[in-house]
Amino acid sequence: MTTNAKERILDGALDLLRAEGGGAVTLDATAKQVGLTKPGLMYHFPTKNALMLGVVDHVGARWERLLLAHLGQPKETASPRQRIQAYVEVALSERFDRADFAVFSDALYREALTETWVRRFESWVTVPTTLPPAVRARLTAARLLADGYWMADATGVFPVPEQDRQQVLEVARHLLRDEDPA
Repeated sequence: MTTNAKERILDGALDLLRAEGGGAVTLDATAKQVGLTKPGLMYHFPTKNALMLGVVDHVGARWERLLLAHLGQPKETASPRQRIQAYVEVALSERFDRADFAVFSDALYREALTETWVRRFESWVTVPTTLPPAVRARLTAARLLADGYWMADATGVFPVPEQDRQQVLEVARHLLRDEDPA
């Protein structure tokens, strides 16, 4: 099997998380979901932990592709404001679902999954301590607004009405309006 097979497996695991009632991601269930035998799946992901690490990295890679597309330049050349702006744009304009949230929240309880999530996102959302306090506060507020929005959207718990999405995005953009000195 190729990388496409790995992606199919990872997408299948995410489909299990999207299932009504939140399906369990096991090696057996994932193999069945994608039409493989358990040994066939284990060729690519020998343990459930390896599968979950793959799922977190798969979701993180999707986010990173979206972030880079919104950023429009290499991440290394962007200012903290520009990186957080890209994060805000993705979080408030893309669609997320219970699988995204499940992967994020599961990482809280498993150190290896947390490390994968942090590796993918830390440089996007970290606000340097060298920035003036008012700038730091605005960047942090915009990021937290984006965090709350995508989580509400993904979970369906207290979602923001669709007609308010653009206005919420404008509030976040307003917080990011001033160029930071970094």
